[in-house]
Amino acid sequence: MITVFVHQNGSTRCVDRVDPDWLRADSDAKLWVDLSDPTKEEGKILSGVFHFHELSIEDAMSEIHHPKVESYGAYIYVILHGIDFKAREHAFHTKDVDFFLGPNYLVTVHPGLSRSIGKMAEICGKNSRVLGEGTDALMHRIVDSMVDNYRPEVDKLQNRLDKLEGEVFGASNRSLAKRILDFKRDISSLRRVVQPQRDVVNRLGRREFPLISEPVSYRFRDVYDHLVRLNEEAMFLQDRIASLLDAHLSTVSNQLNGVMKVLTIITTTFMPLTFITGLYGMNVGLPLWGLSNEQVFWMLLVVMLSVSGGMLLIFRKIGWL
Repeated sequence: MITVFVHQNGSTRCVDRVDPDWLRADSDAKLWVDLSDPTKEEGKILSGVFHFHELSIEDAMSEIHHPKVESYGAYIYVILHGIDFKAREHAFHTKDVDFFLGPNYLVTVHPGLSRSIGKMAEICGKNSRVLGEGTDALMHRIVDSMVDNYRPEVDKLQNRLDKLEGEVFGASNRSLAKRILDFKRDISSLRRVVQPQRDVVNRLGRREFPLISEPVSYRFRDVYDHLVRLNEEAMFLQDRIASLLDAHLSTVSNQLNGVMKVLTIITTTFMPLTFITGLYGMNVGLPLWGLSNEQVFWMLLVVMLSVSGGMLLIFRKIGWL
């Protein structure tokens, strides 16, 4: 689906096509074209109307790429990542949003729906100032909204981690190790996305590209600060989950040691009993002061109980129990 907004003569309107005259250097029009999950036919607008470089078009029409910014002379090409709010529960996923920023136009390409772009399209239809302020300012608004959407997702990750920490020292759970490893994968994914995005936004805020005005570059610096904090939080979460995994493995090892200790004590306790019963069960009469077999049985039973009880007392005294 292609959505086209044009700002001209102080007003913004949604149109169904792009007039080539709007792209001329002396045009007073400001244009925003959004391609949502475009088909190959719809993607031809990038080459046929805007005449973008084939490499940037290939990147925009393909699968997810790492965040980056490249200058192509008349325009800059930027790839950033937004949160995929349709991802399955308890998993961190992103999808890329491609920006083509020119002197008087902005083209965005993204798969499926985008909360940030949808929100900005709704605002553009009601407030002419949003697009009238400039295409670089519009790009900042979209990027800022994308970064803001990371905050609730990071808070959810922190809540998941707090819950996992509470379960590590609780009842044994066979799925806990898998959940910890899944969480660790999500944190790694967050860092892989946030860190390069931080570098890209930093370049946008350094006045490296003439297409971004000085006032808008200051706004990108503020977005950069947000990404720096997100990256630091991701590092902190990664350290916590690594410590949590070590604690979980130590807890499992201690539980196993406790089980082995009990089994060893039981085996050790029954060793003298096995010897006594084996000796008594031989087909040879025991010369015990002329006692009858029944009397010998009860006497050996008392001896075995005494031996077992004595061994348990010794184990308890030396701290094995």
